[in-house]
Amino acid sequence: MKNLVRIFFLLIIVGAAIGIHSSCSDENDCSMAGRPMMYCTFKTNDPDNDNAVLNDTLDSLTVRAMGTDSIILNNEKDVHTVMLPLRYTSDSTVFIFQYNPVLNPEDVDTVYIVQESTPYFQSMECGYMMKQNIISAAFGNRKNSTEKITSIELRNKEANSNEIENLQIFFNYRDRTPVTPD
Repeated sequence: MKNLVRIFFLLIIVGAAIGIHSSCSDENDCSMAGRPMMYCTFKTNDPDNDNAVLNDTLDSLTVRAMGTDSIILNNEKDVHTVMLPLRYTSDSTVFIFQYNPVLNPEDVDTVYIVQESTPYFQSMECGYMMKQNIISAAFGNRKNSTEKITSIELRNKEANSNEIENLQIFFNYRDRTPVTPD
């Protein structure tokens, strides 16, 4: 009987300790929300197949944010999607796309984003977070750029951390069929 009372008191103490620990733990993980990003996919139109929309892959891509010394993507290979941060301190963000910065530094396109940033209160632990909505997207080409952007389609205005597509960026069609010798 004495052992039964000891086990009973031990279970009460362990149960109380677990209850106190779990009730005082932080349930709100601020990093779960993450910073909202603009999720872009690369596309092309196949002129041989009634201008069908195809996924595109860039051989090499470096992305810089204009007005900063930040390199967002550094000579990444085989890129078909990219997540880009929008500025909090301005109502516009400009990205420089370099397609082969080592061999041809002039092979550049520019993407202009106009966005609206709205702060909102997340919680006492996390403080304020930022919602960002894309108002418009435009692009500019250099004359001698080989990987020219031909159009941009805005699919979803709200920047997010869930990889929901915001922009489809269309490039010139490049036939990717491997050449076989005769």
